[in-house]
Amino acid sequence: MFIVSLSYKKDISEVEKFIEPHIHFLDKYYVDKKFIFSGRKNPRTGGVILVRNMDKETLTDIIKQDPFYKNAIADYEITEVIPTKYDEDFACFIE
Repeated sequence: MFIVSLSYKKDISEVEKFIEPHIHFLDKYYVDKKFIFSGRKNPRTGGVILVRNMDKETLTDIIKQDPFYKNAIADYEITEVIPTKYDEDFACFIE
């Protein structure tokens, strides 16, 4: 699985212009069962997406569809994580 950390590189007023299309992007990948959770960082400097297991190339292709990516709103850091210990309620996300 992957943790995708977004860091805004534009002013929050620019971020706000693309929030709705970004949410539609997220919704598509929730429906496709690719994303586990997403949310804003606090303070509001970006966001985080937890992604189900897939190959990194597929994830990179998905990220390129994000309006934040297409409009140079955020930088993306992708970290692969191999869960070795987790709460039993989280087990359904481990593949």
